[in-house]
Amino acid sequence: MKVLALLPWSDWIALAWFIGAWVGYAWFAKTWGLRRPSILATTNRYRHLWMRQTIERDPRMLDGIITQSLSGSPAFFASTSILVIGGLFALLGTTDKAAELVREIPFAQATPMLVFETKILVMVGIFVFAFFRFTWSMRQYTFASIVIGALPSPAEFENGHFDRQVFAGRAADMLGLAAESFNDGLRAYYFSFAALGWFFSPLAFAVAATLVVGILYSREFRSDVLHVLKD
Repeated sequence: MKVLALLPWSDWIALAWFIGAWVGYAWFAKTWGLRRPSILATTNRYRHLWMRQTIERDPRMLDGIITQSLSGSPAFFASTSILVIGGLFALLGTTDKAAELVREIPFAQATPMLVFETKILVMVGIFVFAFFRFTWSMRQYTFASIVIGALPSPAEFENGHFDRQVFAGRAADMLGLAAESFNDGLRAYYFSFAALGWFFSPLAFAVAATLVVGILYSREFRSDVLHVLKD
């Protein structure tokens, strides 16, 4: 009961809506993507095409360079997440000044210090989750590089010593898993902007979470990029 008394009921409802929107959209994107191709599912098809070309090449230096380049994005966001987490913990040491700054915003709701610190800790949790997803994506790209480096030569495929489809599918699936982990981390960044609305009011928090879901859906299922990739 003390935990429930920590936040007003309106904040609990907004937080539940936020978590439900995040988890619900992640589930929706994964299941709906099986019926209607998303950007991730469509690019996975290109990854399989890429690996079918890779098994015919020797040497495969180009493929290694591309994989290394792809791992650069999650590495950048992982380091950025560490900086953001550090900044948020530093903010915990000056919550009185930060809360006073927020109170000066005309449409911001007055927030007790303990509640304000709780909101900061929720933001920390979001970026910790993002950090773990980005670093896991980095490791998966490393595993994919190993798989690509271990591909037999085209001559061995021609002689029937190894199955082309098995090796190409394995490498493409590994790249797809790395991309999915990176996508999860990016999604956390999107929802972190929604969490900023909580510092103003629970209503702004809930509305921002709904807007983020709409933006994510439009980009993953109705974007111009997806239209180009599908053609």
